[in-house]
Amino acid sequence: MSHSHSTLPTPQADADGFVADICLIVEGTYPYVAGGVSGWAHDLIQTQSNHSFHLLAILPQGAELKLRYALPSNVTGITHIWLAPEGKHTLPRFKGKKICQALQPEIARFQSKGGLESMRRLLAIIEPYRAKLSRNNLLNDLHAWHMTVTLYKALLGQGPFLDFFWTWRFLGGNLFTALLCELPKCRSYHAVSTGYAGLLLARCHLQYSRPAIVTEHGIYTNERRIEITMADWLYDQPKADLQVEKLDKDVKSLWIDAFAAYSLTCYEACHQILTLYGGNQKFQLADGADPARMRIIPNGIHWQSFADIPSNRGQRPPTVALIGRVVPIKDVKSFIRACGILRKTVPHAVAYVMGPTEEDPHYFDECTDIISHQGLEEMITFTGRVNLKEWMGKIDLLVLTSISEGQPLVILEAGSAGVPSVTTDVGGCREMIEGMADEEPPLGPGGEVTEVSNPAATARAMARLLTDSAWYEQCSTAIKARVIRYYAQEDLAKAYGEIYAQLVQMPDVQRQGADPNTPDEENPQGFTDHQPAHEPTAPAAQHGPASGDKGPSANQPPPPHPRPTPAAEE
Repeated sequence: MSHSHSTLPTPQADADGFVADICLIVEGTYPYVAGGVSGWAHDLIQTQSNHSFHLLAILPQGAELKLRYALPSNVTGITHIWLAPEGKHTLPRFKGKKICQALQPEIARFQSKGGLESMRRLLAIIEPYRAKLSRNNLLNDLHAWHMTVTLYKALLGQGPFLDFFWTWRFLGGNLFTALLCELPKCRSYHAVSTGYAGLLLARCHLQYSRPAIVTEHGIYTNERRIEITMADWLYDQPKADLQVEKLDKDVKSLWIDAFAAYSLTCYEACHQILTLYGGNQKFQLADGADPARMRIIPNGIHWQSFADIPSNRGQRPPTVALIGRVVPIKDVKSFIRACGILRKTVPHAVAYVMGPTEEDPHYFDECTDIISHQGLEEMITFTGRVNLKEWMGKIDLLVLTSISEGQPLVILEAGSAGVPSVTTDVGGCREMIEGMADEEPPLGPGGEVTEVSNPAATARAMARLLTDSAWYEQCSTAIKARVIRYYAQEDLAKAYGEIYAQLVQMPDVQRQGADPNTPDEENPQGFTDHQPAHEPTAPAAQHGPASGDKGPSANQPPPPHPRPTPAAEE
């Protein structure tokens, strides 16, 4: 059962069956979403004109396939992977029983711990049935129901079964999609995050025995933890005083454990584990990355394209801009509140929010409500997507109030034009603004770094830069010099060019053969016909949840992950 399809002319495989040198695996970003990660991917492909690329784009159901970038000529095709698609095949009852019984204990291990060998065992169990198997079978078959009940006991235990059931339909559906979809055969694989992109990277590596790398801009597991913690629709444990014993786990932990497991699986499949700055590496280590495979390659920018943009500073009101998507992780609300405080010190200041507003309409509405409540309609304007080169000369400060970032390209773009930044102390922002510890000679601050979710501190930093000309010029000079010295696109292109040249020439990766304990088709895992006692009655899953259930009905909010979001997309 196919869960994917390709666009562009069908690429011609070479004599070895490869359709491209590099398969770039992107989740919810390039080429359909404009932003920092997408821009990075687009520029990377363009700098590697001697290599061919095939895009593996992971998308949520209903995503608009409207290109935001003109694809470079060395892109041979795009394969779309739709998260949680519905299948149409049915699995004969006796085979459904066998495969569900075989999968259950391995899925429990994989979802809680992850690991490449666990994924290999899952694929080995699935392989004999692949031609007729679909997500639909593994979620809606009667024996899939028995598997769900057993997984509930293994993964959640005492928690509310109904919440587990609908959580598993999201998590399990996307896992099954990753395990069953058709994948392009390429000489190497490069994921631009962990998560589902990393999961598919691991499967490509196992299926085709080709080398792989991952580049993490932000740390996927951290960003998902933030989103999951903030998600008010996910079930929280009852208050302690309403239960005799505290539950060991809740539904939120199932999401967090799953994404941590996927990260580990990705890391174990990778020849190199890359990130943009040193601060990310401690999180990679905590998630199981091998330090011997870890490497830092900073962002790079063609700074010359911004360096000569003329500024009309002094000929207009003082102007600040938040450049990014209007979504909770960017904490646009803090920026709005900071602007309200700034108006008391710099009454004629103007503020812009430059970025798409349609991704989270409810959050956008909340932002406009705050603007209305504080009477900031004449100060703050939402521009939507813009051409930054047309706007960079019209602003004095870039402001980022994000609660999570990687190494934002927009800081480099603004810095190339001599525009200082005020940013929160997240990701690699401090390193970009203040310089690395070994910066020699030190260039000085290129702006100011403030605490997360502190509008007053952000307002003070903005006011200082807008009212102290000497301080502004010092920061403007420093950030421009730092970008030129440390963040040139040529350095990034050279580093990845060397990695790609090595990967495409590597022989197939040899791994251990199948585990001799892998069950045979006749008696997988040694299971009998006995079903767990005291099972809940199976709901009519194919007809949707009953009124009031927390399932994926028309009124049910989406899961906390898939935008899909890339890590640190702007």
